[in-house]
Amino acid sequence: MHATERQDGTGQLPEGLEQAIRATAEEIAALVRGAPDTAAPVPGSQWTVGEAAAHLALANELMADLAAGRARPYGDGTAQSLAAANAESLTVFAERRAEPLAAMIAEQASVFLDAMADPAGESAVPATPLGTMDRPVLASYLLTHMLGHGYDLARALGRPHMVDRPRVGLCMPFMLSVMPRVTNTAATAGLTARYTIRLRGGEAFGVRLAAGAVEVTPGPPQGRSDCTILIDPTAFLLIALGRLNPWRAIARGQILTWGPKPWLGPRFPTLFTAP
Repeated sequence: MHATERQDGTGQLPEGLEQAIRATAEEIAALVRGAPDTAAPVPGSQWTVGEAAAHLALANELMADLAAGRARPYGDGTAQSLAAANAESLTVFAERRAEPLAAMIAEQASVFLDAMADPAGESAVPATPLGTMDRPVLASYLLTHMLGHGYDLARALGRPHMVDRPRVGLCMPFMLSVMPRVTNTAATAGLTARYTIRLRGGEAFGVRLAAGAVEVTPGPPQGRSDCTILIDPTAFLLIALGRLNPWRAIARGQILTWGPKPWLGPRFPTLFTAP
């Protein structure tokens, strides 16, 4: 993935990432505007459509503030603290109407991109809900977050989702950076293994586990992998975000494993907690 300079000469994002953020925000806004009832439940979630849309609107605003260099404490990175911060923010922010939420989702994504283009912006941003990261990774984080909740909204409303191979590729900088932070220490305890993960038609990365530590590298890990996993990109992202059961993906032929220890394949998703 090549970084390309914006036409105004300010800032660099991986090619296609700005367009993907803008398009995803607009597609989600269109979904929300078309919702016949924002009180409808979101499958697999305790939220309604209105609550999920409100969360997205607030999250896009938070990301825009971070891109502009404004500190916004939001939990401590653990799943429990993020859930508590989400619940508190939705209590304070009472808007649940479709049109205002749709407008805010799209507008704050645009504000984020404007902040990313500011030549005065710092290379690193204030601590995010999942740690400190540089600006391109923050943009990848924003896209990943929107795709996860956009998928939820599409399912709730019976509409096609917007997760596809090119967008998953643009999510990978964030996914690779955050994996060590979201390791399930109970699942990795005592495990020594080398994985190669190959996204079908896309990139590969390595994951090495030893003595409770997790190392994620672009490309395969050094030395022979114990297990290689070939996975459909959309399935990878949805599994990583807790939206797809891995066994369902295996049954659909979306995942293949091989190597000296292929039985390590089904174990891989349990090694991490969805960010």
